[in-house]
Amino acid sequence: MPPPVSIIGASGALGFGLAVRWGRAGVPVVIGSRDAGRAREAAERARSAVPGAEFEGLENADAAARAETVVLSVPFRSQSETLTNLKGALREGQVVVDATVPLAAAVSGRATRTLGVWQGSAAQQAAEMVPEGVRVVSALHTVSAALLGDLDRPLGEDVLVCGDRREDKQAVIELIERIEGLRAIDAGRLEMARITEQLTALLISINVRHKTHAGIKITGL
Repeated sequence: MPPPVSIIGASGALGFGLAVRWGRAGVPVVIGSRDAGRAREAAERARSAVPGAEFEGLENADAAARAETVVLSVPFRSQSETLTNLKGALREGQVVVDATVPLAAAVSGRATRTLGVWQGSAAQQAAEMVPEGVRVVSALHTVSAALLGDLDRPLGEDVLVCGDRREDKQAVIELIERIEGLRAIDAGRLEMARITEQLTALLISINVRHKTHAGIKITGL
């Protein structure tokens, strides 16, 4: 059995979609939420969607302590507070997969615009906030939460992965590719997240105009 993955914010659409996809692929999933009751409810919904899969619902800090790989799938407005609250739970050697996007919608702006982040990107901000020895990998910004959550819909797109350690990126790539229809691509160092995060706003604009759930494909690989 593959090692478990913890998803912080898995009661939300993106986190829940990832949870049920990984659960269907045989990955044990720990669902984290600020409220332990909501986490348990989300785990129960996931078990109903994927009978026989392994889901556990816990408060965020308890969830973060359960796995070596922790996926952060919270809105940008909650990223800083969440990471501050997780400082006592995260430990050296863990990898935090940051899927945060600094959309202007976080401050009542438009979802097709992004906010400037002093560090360069939400992922770089996360890297400054996690405890020493915890590494940050940026990924999962361009996959539709709606598609992930609809297990009847096939996937067929690429996921860009950024990080400063090749070993960390490879582990995240292998985890992502357990989801049928996703191909993960090493897109370079963590500083590239300032570009990949912007793609979310671009895809939102495309999706609104064409009434679809577009993804991305990298050719030539």
